[in-house]
Amino acid sequence: MNKKLYLLLRIIIAVILIQTLRFKFTAHPDSVYIFSKVGLEPFGRIGIGIIELIAAVLILIPKTIWAGATLTFGIIFGAIIMHLTQLGIEINNDGGTLFYMALGTFILSGVVIWIERQQLPIIGKLF
Repeated sequence: MNKKLYLLLRIIIAVILIQTLRFKFTAHPDSVYIFSKVGLEPFGRIGIGIIELIAAVLILIPKTIWAGATLTFGIIFGAIIMHLTQLGIEINNDGGTLFYMALGTFILSGVVIWIERQQLPIIGKLF
């Protein structure tokens, strides 16, 4: 993959993760509603925000891309599962924006993991 395109892909993931932090860390009503509904308010909201911040930084550092992408993949997988089981696709009349953004981020982080598959500890040597 083209290096500039690959960097852009990683930046997109990091920007998506970072832009949602404003809502989590300022206790925005929508964020509080989401985490209350799944029983993770306030510690889950803040904890997941911290993990997302770490993932966003890791995905931008060349030696830790694999870790950031894997962390993102796991976090967003959890978000998608929460949408499908407890929250629903649409939250507070957002038209499904949060769900579709999570789905897109999940796919993009999966692409990055695939590109970085040889760097993955233990299983990377199989590729």
